[in-house]
Amino acid sequence: MILIRQQWQELRRRQPVLRAAMNMLLLYLEVVLLQVNPQRQAKLGPEFDKRRSLRFWFPHVRWDRPNPLDVIRILLQSVWLLVAKTRIERDQQRRRGWSVATPVEVTQKGVRATLSHPLRWATLWFERFFQQRAQSQTTRWNLPFRIVLTIIASATALIIIGLPMEATSQAILLLCFWAVALWVRNIRGRIPLLLMVTLSVLVSTRYLFWRVTQTINWDVTMDMVFGLILLSAEVYAWTILTLGYIQSAWPLQRKVAPLPDDVGLWPSVDIFIPTYNEPLSVVRHTILAAQVIDWPQEKLNVYVLDDGKRDEIRRFCEEINATYLTRPDNSHAKAGNLNHALKYSSGDYIAIFDCDHIPTRGFLQLTMGWFLRDDKLALVQTPHHFFSADPFEKNLRVFRKNPNEGELFYGLIQDGNDMWNASFFCGSCAVMKRGPLQEVGGIAVETVTEDAHTALKLHRRGYNSAYLNIPLAAGLATESLSAHIGQRIRWARGMAQIFRVDNPLVGKGLNWGQRLCYANAMLYFLNGIPRVIFLLAPLAFLLLHSYIVFAPAIMIAIYAIPHLVHANLANSRSQGKFRHSFWAEMYETVLAWYILRPTTVALISPKLGKFNVTQKGGITERSFFDWRISWPYITLITLSLLGFGFGVWRLIEGPKDEYLTVVLNLFWVTYNLILLGGAVAVAEEAKQVRNAHRINVNKVVTIVDHEERMYQVTMTDFSHAGVGLELPKGLLLREGDLVNLILVDGTQQIAVKLQVKSRRGQSVGTRVLFDTYEQERAFLRATFARADAWLGWRPEDSVDKPIQSLTEVVGIGIKGYQRLFLHLAPRMRPVANLLGRAWRTFLSILPRSPITRNEG
Repeated sequence: MILIRQQWQELRRRQPVLRAAMNMLLLYLEVVLLQVNPQRQAKLGPEFDKRRSLRFWFPHVRWDRPNPLDVIRILLQSVWLLVAKTRIERDQQRRRGWSVATPVEVTQKGVRATLSHPLRWATLWFERFFQQRAQSQTTRWNLPFRIVLTIIASATALIIIGLPMEATSQAILLLCFWAVALWVRNIRGRIPLLLMVTLSVLVSTRYLFWRVTQTINWDVTMDMVFGLILLSAEVYAWTILTLGYIQSAWPLQRKVAPLPDDVGLWPSVDIFIPTYNEPLSVVRHTILAAQVIDWPQEKLNVYVLDDGKRDEIRRFCEEINATYLTRPDNSHAKAGNLNHALKYSSGDYIAIFDCDHIPTRGFLQLTMGWFLRDDKLALVQTPHHFFSADPFEKNLRVFRKNPNEGELFYGLIQDGNDMWNASFFCGSCAVMKRGPLQEVGGIAVETVTEDAHTALKLHRRGYNSAYLNIPLAAGLATESLSAHIGQRIRWARGMAQIFRVDNPLVGKGLNWGQRLCYANAMLYFLNGIPRVIFLLAPLAFLLLHSYIVFAPAIMIAIYAIPHLVHANLANSRSQGKFRHSFWAEMYETVLAWYILRPTTVALISPKLGKFNVTQKGGITERSFFDWRISWPYITLITLSLLGFGFGVWRLIEGPKDEYLTVVLNLFWVTYNLILLGGAVAVAEEAKQVRNAHRINVNKVVTIVDHEERMYQVTMTDFSHAGVGLELPKGLLLREGDLVNLILVDGTQQIAVKLQVKSRRGQSVGTRVLFDTYEQERAFLRATFARADAWLGWRPEDSVDKPIQSLTEVVGIGIKGYQRLFLHLAPRMRPVANLLGRAWRTFLSILPRSPITRNEG
């Protein structure tokens, strides 16, 4: 260590020499990379001149402060720039209407020109052919032709799935499939995606057929038992994969249906806001926002359903003229609370909001139109949107950087369900028609997931549902990992209960699409046992020397790896905007142990279990490690590390013919350790001291000071309690000063009184002071309840980059072990910090895509 420090100091003394050498390298690379590549210059067009500096092409190199590692950074980045397309080139190709990976650009001429033109021609032809076929309204294949085509396709698929092959032939076949998938993965349109899905199903089914027919050792009892256990988990995973493809094959992407111009034709609506133990600070904003929804006031009634029977909630409702309802008992929890309110209300429709979900003012105007178009429509559901970070986002510090855990369901799956007329009721942010709801006996009380069960009952009666994929309300996410797991346990138990007491695969009233959508939703929550099996499976060989997959290692590799690769490629293409690669495994790993027991119990005895209320609006006064939640992960980590140690010993001392088998299992257990490290990282609760969560914005507003002078300032954030402002230079505000904030609400302007509470430079934090409830309603209308408040929240250009996602997950896993190490041995913090710096240094070496400031 002393020698390394001395060498580093010597390098710093020679910094002028290094800088001169770096400048020479800069000049050389500018000539080589930027001047002799006219094709790349032509692609960039007029943007080339302003981006010809190598400080743009090498964004992670500090040319003014040379570093010995810069040599590696420059070499790797130079190779990457030659063989891969930058974001600029990809964006320009998308604007031209097609995008496909070009061949390796080894040189300007020769190989590149020879390969690229046929590939580009074939890609353009492929896309245009299928786009014309999809858009054509005149071409209709008759029924006999479709039957013949289906028979031919099915026979071909069966031959591909069951055809026995040697290792070489199998590898060639799967490489061909892989090449096709890589070829079409970036072509826009639904047809290329369906082709990728078809290839994935073929490869995965062929893998499963091989597993069933050739990889179970029936002669050794332990191998047979462990092998069948693993096979059952793989059959489950294949079922979920296939059903997921069907469920989201063609999302409907429903648009808003306009209401009649005559307001007299608009129906009456009752708004139900159930609450149990949430504080008034959480409930009040939802109630006030519900009262200012844009709807004829004589046709709008707000009901607060308080199962906590609290006087402060009753007094608040009396002050703002909202109807307060309570009941003598709390039977059937939320479902019973809603059913009790149905007896005391009379509106044609019922809008339901959890007490922390603040509706936007346009909620009813955007959702009610479909009811007037379809007499059989009983439910319109909108997404559950959260303006606070869930435990994954908060503890891993990825809030609004990656899609959250629920984004896949509300962004893609519900839209796919809508295509099959199978959108679920999710308990909040929805409108239901009173007549059909009363026809099925009100909200379902047989299970703890009363929302999905109610939708199932409506669908059995022949009623329709709709999903409008526009965030029209926003609420609070779970504050801690324990609360998050508790909520997921209730969902998992409830879905297992429905599967037992009202199985969608049997009974009357559902079409096959609805049955599959419901079945997939319920089977998904049974993933606790399969996930734990996958975490323990490599230990069967490493610790017990049991061949759970009885086949040569090379055969396992050429069957299993393509199955995993194709599944990831297809899911990355279809789900990449809503969930990035490898994050699903981490989410499932965190929940697996905890949903395993309740789902198993619910399948055996569906009446066991009770409704648990999800805690919202709490604070975390200090960061801490949740040992109670993390003990299953630590146990699995200990077993995996033990297996890894035995695996290394087998590499050294074991038979040479098992070398590749040991290596495969070591890779498997290493991946499991990464996922378990991520689970440990989430278990460290980050500090959260604000009850009122701040919403980041960047909006120019007007303030008026005590001398009635007006200033243009930037509102940087807002919450229920305060507003953050960025002041122009020259404007001074002191702590305690009072100003009026002017906000625009449609065509009106409102004034809100602010008191300055803190200041850092030109940034000030203020507290909102309300003199009347009317002022508070006006503030909500202009902020949380604004019609477009959450439209820009979900990034439209989110693209999954599997390698980058894998790097993120690996980094999170390492961070988890670092945190665990620090909590177990606080005095070893320097060693943990050193490991963290080593990982960050490794990441800094990797190539990265050049982006401009406005792109980044």
